[in-house]
Amino acid sequence: MKKNYEFLNQINFPSDLKKVPVSKLQKVADELRDELIDAVSITGGHLGASLGVVELSVALHYIFNTPNDKLIWDVGHQCYPHKILTGRKDRIRTLRQGGGLSGFTKRSESEYDPFGAAHSSTSISSALGIAEANKLSNKSDNVVAIIGDGAISAGMAYEAMNNAGASKTKMIVILNDNDMSIARPVGAMSTYLAKIFSGKIYFSLRETIKLITSAFSKRFSAKAGKAEDLLRSAVTGGTLFSSLGFYYIGPIDGHDLNSLIPILKNARDSKHEGPILIHIKTKKGKGYTFAEEAKDNYHGVSKFNVQTGEQLKNTSKLPSYTKVFANTLIQHAKKDSKIVAITAAMPDGTGLDIFRKEFPERTFDVGIAEQHAVTFAAGLATENFKPYAAIYSTFLQRAYDQVVHDVAIQSLPVRFAIDRAGLVGADGPTHAGSFDTTYLSTLPNFVVMAASDEAELVRMINTSTEINDRPCAFRYPRGTGLGSALPSIDEKIEIGKSKIIKEGKKLAILNFGARLNETLKAAENLNKKGVHITVVDARFAKPLDENLIWQLATNHEAIMTIEEGSIGGFGSHVVNFLTKKGLMDNHLKFRSLTLPDIFIDQDIPENMYKIANLDSVSIEEKILDLLNSNIVLQKQK
Repeated sequence: MKKNYEFLNQINFPSDLKKVPVSKLQKVADELRDELIDAVSITGGHLGASLGVVELSVALHYIFNTPNDKLIWDVGHQCYPHKILTGRKDRIRTLRQGGGLSGFTKRSESEYDPFGAAHSSTSISSALGIAEANKLSNKSDNVVAIIGDGAISAGMAYEAMNNAGASKTKMIVILNDNDMSIARPVGAMSTYLAKIFSGKIYFSLRETIKLITSAFSKRFSAKAGKAEDLLRSAVTGGTLFSSLGFYYIGPIDGHDLNSLIPILKNARDSKHEGPILIHIKTKKGKGYTFAEEAKDNYHGVSKFNVQTGEQLKNTSKLPSYTKVFANTLIQHAKKDSKIVAITAAMPDGTGLDIFRKEFPERTFDVGIAEQHAVTFAAGLATENFKPYAAIYSTFLQRAYDQVVHDVAIQSLPVRFAIDRAGLVGADGPTHAGSFDTTYLSTLPNFVVMAASDEAELVRMINTSTEINDRPCAFRYPRGTGLGSALPSIDEKIEIGKSKIIKEGKKLAILNFGARLNETLKAAENLNKKGVHITVVDARFAKPLDENLIWQLATNHEAIMTIEEGSIGGFGSHVVNFLTKKGLMDNHLKFRSLTLPDIFIDQDIPENMYKIANLDSVSIEEKILDLLNSNIVLQKQK
């Protein structure tokens, strides 16, 4: 139901916002925050970060001429208020739903989203690219990057700042310091920012405005030196950013519009040649008591009751794959002091928060720095430790060079626990684990496994503890398991050994990963129709179970591979083996079911797998089609 807001009902675009008197902007912010809470209570999503930037969102769209002036939100977790103010208010309750608004910024969704972002630390790089393009095109439009204290800990952000500072190109970077990213920020940068805020350099509102406006108004006058020296000597915490070539301002109260408005206006109008960094201090979850008091400040929430703050709980009593991983690793770590665990700012998401409670000294959260995480793990491996790098499939992509150069080439026994393999639902294509099988199984010296259920995941973890001569990876999906009884930690798998689940005739299916249950449903339905097929849990994409594949190819008319990954993965390795061994010469029919060559938009996973033709109904249709087909895969020349 549409609420009777005094201002927000009349605001559909930033042009409407600019008609509101400055004195009433806090009222707009209050209404915007109320609308945001109500909308996310229906859809779920990233609430805490968005609540923290309500005032900033209002101030930015009030001062800057968007969409000509570009606002680039890092990650996109905090972009919900921005979406409400930029023509998407009426669709805000479709956030993260099938056919609805993306939970992140998305270029195809709105001209107010100049750059899509769902992985962190990209805003300064992209903003600098846009700013340089403006310079080359003789355009005077402003470019503003908004980056959080967690995201700025990543190496990419510093590479961008180093380049921006040397370029002397005008752009504005707003550092949103809320002292709470997904997990509490770690490392020297978080300590540095805390010192800035906790010292005597945090001025009162009146003093801040006086200093900033003075510095900017006199910046290019004969007295500029004194104003700048006064500001920089007072804000000694800005030394790092100043040394990178940024004109540093702050810290500023990010919830005080009376402070934000004049500072942003002065930054907009400044003729300063070079980048400007405005350091603001905000509170994640601001304005919603339950979010402010929550441990994670309601970073990512399910649907919830606005009045009580109670989130809709998962009613399943089955353990999640993530917890199965964490609890199994804990059991091994109790017996083996060499086991250590590494996460890149995702302890909760990867289950390592549970591991950390048992082994705080053997758990390493390196911050949003996947590249560093992988090479750090490699270093541990050289000293005979057993590092487990628990990283989402989508985030491991960011460290591929390190996986190749620092791990694979040196054949170091780093164990990669790849969470969120396959399609992930509401987070959409940016977070889908579509490519890890392909990009890992192409590497020499790698063992690549995929769990078909939670019991197999335990066996793969057990097996990984004894792989000491090369790297290995085991992938598993988001969500809960199937209810399979968990084996003991002593039960292992022979490397490269598949498992026959069901024996039949004519066609054999090699399933790699968590589509096995859907494959068995299809096989059961076909069995009722008199079509009996063989189903194999492949387990390994590398090394392949070549002996079994040989037997299947010689005893069946057709082979089908199924995986929840892109082309170039498990199926490609199987057909490569069949071709090299000349097994295609006997007119063996072959088909490989993979994720399609598209990015599948957000929806519930069931619908996404239907689109991918990897649900049981689609699998059954593909089997019948292959058995009735005269098309065969000929030997490659």
